[in-house]
Amino acid sequence: MSAVSRITAALRRDAVGGSLLIGAAVLALVWANSPLADSYESLRSFTFGPAALHLDLSVEAWAADGLLAVFFFIVGNELKQELVHGELRDPRRAALPIAAALGGVAVPALVFLAFTLGSGGEAAGGWGIPMATDIAFAVAVLAVVGRHLPTPLRTFLLTLATVDDMCAVLVIAVAYTSGINLAALALAALGLATFGYMQNGSGRAVTRLRANVPAWLLFVPLALVVWALMHASGVHATIAGVVMGLLMRTHTREGERVSPSHRAEEILRPFSPGIALPVFALMSAGVSLSGAGGFFTSTITWGVLAGLLVGKFVGIFGGTWLTSRFTTAHLNPRLGWPDIAGIAVLAGIGFTVSLLIAELSYTSEIHLTDAKGAILLASTTAALLAAFLLGRRSRHHQRLARQAEQQTTT
Repeated sequence: MSAVSRITAALRRDAVGGSLLIGAAVLALVWANSPLADSYESLRSFTFGPAALHLDLSVEAWAADGLLAVFFFIVGNELKQELVHGELRDPRRAALPIAAALGGVAVPALVFLAFTLGSGGEAAGGWGIPMATDIAFAVAVLAVVGRHLPTPLRTFLLTLATVDDMCAVLVIAVAYTSGINLAALALAALGLATFGYMQNGSGRAVTRLRANVPAWLLFVPLALVVWALMHASGVHATIAGVVMGLLMRTHTREGERVSPSHRAEEILRPFSPGIALPVFALMSAGVSLSGAGGFFTSTITWGVLAGLLVGKFVGIFGGTWLTSRFTTAHLNPRLGWPDIAGIAVLAGIGFTVSLLIAELSYTSEIHLTDAKGAILLASTTAALLAAFLLGRRSRHHQRLARQAEQQTTT
C-alpha cells in the first residue's frame, strides 16, 4: 500500500480526523493569545475571491462558509443513508433526536434570558448564543473518546446537532439578519430542486444526461452555484451542503458499482477531516482572551455558561426522556440513558455558530469579549466532562462486547 493510500485510509477513521481538528483548535487558541497574535489576525482576515460575485471573503469566512459546507454535505449524506437504509428508517427512533434538538434549542435560550433580562441594554440580545451545538467539534470528541460506543449513538448526535444547527441558522436569518435576499434564496432553492431531480429523476432526458456526462462535471458546478447563491441570500451557506447531502441517491442503478451517495462519501471523506475541518478549526478557534477583566461578574458570561452547560443538558436529556415516556418513540436497544446523558453534555460544545451569533448580537466590545470567553469556557468544560462520561460508557460497552463474545465461544 502506498503512502498516499495509508494516509487516506487513516483519514477515514473518525478518531484521526477528530485528533487533527482538536489539535488545530488548540494551536489556534495558543496562537491568538501569543505575541504572534497579530500574524494570526492578519492571516484569517486576508481576503481573496471574485469581488464581482460578492465572494471576496476573508480566509476565516472561506473556511467557515466554504470548507465547512463540505463537512455538512457529508453529514447530510450520512443522515440520508440512515433515513433510507439505517437507524432513522424507524420514525419512532428518528423522533427522539429531533425532540432532543428542539429541547436543546429552546431551553438554553430561556436559561440565558433568565440571567440577562434584568441587566438592561443589549445584554439580553444574545439569547441565541447557547442554542447551537458545534457538530464538527462534538463529533471529533465523540470519535476520540468513544471508539467502543454503539454506532446508533453517533447517528443520534449527528441528527440532533444537524437539526439544532438548522434551527440556529433559521434564528439568525429571522432575528439577527437585517435582510434576506429573496431572489438569491429562490434561485438557490431552484438549484437544489434541479440537483435533487438530476440525482433521483427517472425521466428519459435526465437518464441520458447522467449516462453521457461524467458525474463530477454534472454535479460539482451545480453544487458550487447553489452554494454561491445560498451565500448571497444571507442564509448560512453550509445549509446548502446539508440539503444537497440529503438529496443524494442512496440506491444503485443498472451499471453502477455503488450509489452516488456512497461514491461521494468515498471521495470526500478523507478531504473533510484532513483539510476542511482542521483549516476551519485553525481559522475559527482563535479567540483572544484579552480584555476579559470583569468576566465573572457579567450576566452575559453566566447566561452563556448556564445555557450551554445546564440548558443544553436539560433540554436534550429532558426532551428525549419526555418524548420516549409519553409517545411511542423509543431508544435503540443498544443505547442506555447514560449514553444519552453523555451526548447531552457533549452538545454543550457551542462554538462556531455561537461565536457568529455573539458577533451579530453585541456592538459593545466588553459584551462581545464576555460572550466569546464564556463560549470558549463552556465548550471546553462540556468537551472535558463529555470525554469523561462517554469514555466510561465506551469502556462499559467494550466490556459488554467481550462478555457477549465469551458467551458465544463457550
